Amino acid sequence: MTTPLYGLILAGGQSTRMGQDKAALDYAGQPQLDAAFALLAPLVERCFVSVRPDQIHDPVRARFPQIVDHLDSVGPAAGLLAAHAAHPHVAWLAVACDLPRLDRATLDTLIAARDTACQSAVAFRSTFDDLPEPLCTIWEPAALTALAASFAQGRSCPRKALIHGDTRLLPPRSGGALDNVNTPQERDAALARIGAP
Repeated sequence: MTTPLYGLILAGGQSTRMGQDKAALDYAGQPQLDAAFALLAPLVERCFVSVRPDQIHDPVRARFPQIVDHLDSVGPAAGLLAAHAAHPHVAWLAVACDLPRLDRATLDTLIAARDTACQSAVAFRSTFDDLPEPLCTIWEPAALTALAASFAQGRSCPRKALIHGDTRLLPPRSGGALDNVNTPQERDAALARIGAP
């Protein structure tokens, strides 16, 4: 029996490099969080947004089902571990909220490569360093249990958990689907690409 697959949009970051909330940025006529949720939700049994405690009532996030981070200063691991704690027996297709060029084909490729009998996670190789991309990944319960164990030992890097785990690595995605946008300059570049014919 296949483990249920839930969706998690990681939207609990501080957006310090951007200088404004990345989840609220508009790339195609709506906040990026809305676009990410609309893309992911039809592909999973349930979909949630990962938030910090002080973001629960934020207007951009309050309209969506939420999972609240219970750890501070550990980055995306906080959202992943909170999701695992809330629903420990499901797999999570986790995506960052700052991927404005993420598309259905990329997510379909991840889901099609899933094999719970053979691996604990499915991830793409980065186009930049050939290492696993942790923020567009399917995390099976075993992978998140391993991440929780690493965190208990003082390590909270999701990428390292994928490197050392039983991860199925897929070829890099072309077309910028996994390019995250962290700065105003990167946002300008993303807008230029999205607006190009």
